[in-house]
Amino acid sequence: MIDLKDIKKSYFVGDRELQILKGIDLKISRGEFVVLMGVSGSGKTTLMNIVGLLDKQTEGRYTFENIDVGGLNDETLADMRNRYIGFVFQQFFLLPYLDAIENVLIPVVYSKKGIKHPREKAKGLLAKFGLEHRVHNKPAQLSGGEQQRVAIARALVNDPELILADEPTGALDSKTGGEIMHLFKMLNNEGKTIIVVTHDPKLATFGKRLVRIEDGAISEDITT
Repeated sequence: MIDLKDIKKSYFVGDRELQILKGIDLKISRGEFVVLMGVSGSGKTTLMNIVGLLDKQTEGRYTFENIDVGGLNDETLADMRNRYIGFVFQQFFLLPYLDAIENVLIPVVYSKKGIKHPREKAKGLLAKFGLEHRVHNKPAQLSGGEQQRVAIARALVNDPELILADEPTGALDSKTGGEIMHLFKMLNNEGKTIIVVTHDPKLATFGKRLVRIEDGAISEDITT
């Protein structure tokens, strides 16, 4: 599904090159649950952005679903993100003036998949995550854990192949964070490919594989 070969990423500050990724080789197969771990500044967010087709590498080759994405234009990349990837972020990014079900439906607006009965699907996802009584609540009326469940439902509404979660428990207490990670385990058991990006070592036990990144390079890759 994901094949990264000698991925390098640099930024330039004036004439100075700042190398963030220093030759990443990584393969992730369909159905895996990978925890990508690293401290702040390790390069994990940059790597996540490349994997999620939000950014492009400076050097190396990235093949996603057997497609070499390096030469694709922004419109094609946006279509691939919408079609194949569901994103979950630390800060939820729910629109405050929309209720829960309307927030879940946002990706459908941009989808070319032709999702059948999207409103019923969104309602079903919210019910799956225990939010059937919160369908018409706005984000300000929801707890942090409830907002993250809405965000996960939003990530799933287009039925993506991959869920990419960036610090999904970072804004939650440990108990609620554990509940969110158990949801990812459930989704993985149902066949979804999951990548969780985190700095929290307590989350490593939830995945089936731990990839640790340090100073822009993979320092550990183990099955847990």
